Amino acid sequence: MARYTGPKTKKARAFGEAIFGPDRAFEKRKYPPGQHGNGRRRKQSSDYANQLREKQKAKYTYGVLERQFRNLFERASSKSGVTGQVLLQLLESRLDNTVFRLGISSTRRGARQLVSHKHVLVNGVVTNIPSCQLKPGDIISVRGRSKSNDVIVNAVGKKHDSSKFPWLEWNPDKMEGKYLELPDRTNIPENINEQLIVELYSK
Repeated sequence: MARYTGPKTKKARAFGEAIFGPDRAFEKRKYPPGQHGNGRRRKQSSDYANQLREKQKAKYTYGVLERQFRNLFERASSKSGVTGQVLLQLLESRLDNTVFRLGISSTRRGARQLVSHKHVLVNGVVTNIPSCQLKPGDIISVRGRSKSNDVIVNAVGKKHDSSKFPWLEWNPDKMEGKYLELPDRTNIPENINEQLIVELYSK
C-alpha cells in the first residue's frame, strides 16, 4: 500500500516541526537539513514556496500522497463551506487518523498499520482501508482478538485526554470510540495554514 517510507527526522527538520510525533533526533537538531546545517543563510521564501511548503507539510503530517491529497482538495472544493476548513475535516475524518486521535496507536503510521492488518472495526465490520472516510455516528472499535495486542494495549494504557478532541468519544473499557461530529477548525491542533494550500491549488 502506497505511503511515505523515507526519513522522518529529515522531513521534520525541513519543516521545523516534529510533524511525525515526538522525535529525540529532531529535538537535538532543530535546524534545516543540509551540508552547512545551522550556519547556512536562508533566502526569503517566495509566496509560491510558502504555499508549496504548507501543502507538503499537510501531506506528510496526515500520511497522504500527492494524488490522494489533490482528490481530497477537489472534494473539499465541491462541498459548501470554507474549502480549507473542509479539507482539514476530510483529513481528520480518515480512519487511520481517527485511530491515532483515539489513542489506539501512538502514531499515525502505526494507526495505518493497525487498520491495514485488520485490527480495527467500523460499525462492527472489519475495515482495512486507512483512507476510509468516517461519518458522524460511526463506531470505531478494536477487533476482539486484537484487544490483547501489546502495541494496542500499550498505546491505550497511556494517559489519554479525550477532551482534546471533542468531536470524538472514547470508552477505554470497551476499547471503542465514536465519531460524534465534524471537527471545528479551532479544535484541530495541527499547525497548518490551510489558506495557503487553497491559494496554491487555485492558481
